[in-house]
Amino acid sequence: MHKPDIRKSNPCPPCPLTATRLEKCVYWLGIGLGSGLPKKAPGSWGTLGGFVIALPMLLLGFWGFLVLTLLGCLVGSHVCGKTSNLMNVHDDPHIVFDEWVGVWIAVLPSVWLLESTQIGNEAGLAHSHPSVILSFIIPFILFRFFDIIKPFPIKWVDKNVSGGFGILIDDVLAGMMAGLASCLLFFVN
Repeated sequence: MHKPDIRKSNPCPPCPLTATRLEKCVYWLGIGLGSGLPKKAPGSWGTLGGFVIALPMLLLGFWGFLVLTLLGCLVGSHVCGKTSNLMNVHDDPHIVFDEWVGVWIAVLPSVWLLESTQIGNEAGLAHSHPSVILSFIIPFILFRFFDIIKPFPIKWVDKNVSGGFGILIDDVLAGMMAGLASCLLFFVN
């Protein structure tokens, strides 16, 4: 299996006709329910898809959001690896479930801040930032930045860890870096 050049516009490899129903479901989850299908910038579109999926997850509160994010991390290795095998391409840019999990991690501090303001915390988000929307856009942008630039250790992990875990872990790290950077921006005034 090869890794395609993400700077080029590539069509999404189709799911094999011989795939089982379960494999087709995993494939569709792997390509972000279609959010990773665009030929250009599928990672950015996939991240946007994961961000949209995160919006109804907010109704679960911080702890529910955290549990779903951890579940995404647990199943993400299998989803990404199986989708990669079905495509017969290692870490195809159209596999975006890893971007979903990464952006969920990146917005975790914002979810916590949002919940803390809803319970009447005077020092919360409403007094620290111009808008709640901005507190979610910042981690989204930071996640895309870290996912594209791949500073150490993300670049090392991307090159040296293989399989479904390798596809997932660089985005988990990018999400963690974006979440940390967001915390610094939110809490350092």
